[in-house]
Amino acid sequence: MKKELPLPLDSLLIALPYFSAYKEKMKELSLLSLICSCFHTQPHPNTIYQYGDMEVKQLDKRASGQSFEVILKSPSDLSPESPILSSPPKKKDLSLEELQRRLEAAEERRKTQEAQVLKQLAEKREHEREVLHKALEENNNFSRLAEEKLNYKMELSREIREAHLAALRERLREKELHAAEVRRNKEQREEISG
Repeated sequence: MKKELPLPLDSLLIALPYFSAYKEKMKELSLLSLICSCFHTQPHPNTIYQYGDMEVKQLDKRASGQSFEVILKSPSDLSPESPILSSPPKKKDLSLEELQRRLEAAEERRKTQEAQVLKQLAEKREHEREVLHKALEENNNFSRLAEEKLNYKMELSREIREAHLAALRERLREKELHAAEVRRNKEQREEISG
C-alpha cells in the first residue's frame, strides 16, 4: 500500500501530526535532517530517506517551499527484522503481594487526588463567597451613599423651596401693605377734597 502525498514542507509539518498513522513515524524522522534540507539550496544526491517502514523523497524545490513525497509500506511488506512499534512490552508475572501493594498504592493515589480536588473545590467556594460578600458590601455601600446623596439633595431642594416661598410671602405682604397705604391715602384725599 503506497500513498503519495506531495506537500510543501510547512504543510507537511502542520498536517502530519494530525494523522494517527504518522504519529509514530514523525518520532522516527530526524528533525535535524528536515531542518537542514530546508536550508540546503542544492538537493542531496541521495534524495530518498528511509525511516523504518516509510520513505521520504525530496522533490523539486519551489519558491513557495520544498515538497516531499511520503511513501508508507504496507504491514505485509515489512521485513521480520524490523521492530513492530505497536506491540506492547511483555509483562512479567506479578506476585499476590506485588498486586496488593500496587492496588493499595493506586487507592492511596485516588484518595490523595480526591482530597486535592475537594480542597480545590472548597477553596473555589470560599473565593466565590468572598467575592459575593465583597460585591454585596459594595452594593450596600453604593446604596447607602446614593440614599445619603438623595436625602441631601431633597433637603437642599426643600430649603431652597421654603426660602423661595418665604420671599414670595414677604413680597406679597409688602404689596398688601403698600396697597393698604395707597387706599388709606386715597381715602384721606377723598375726605379732604370731599
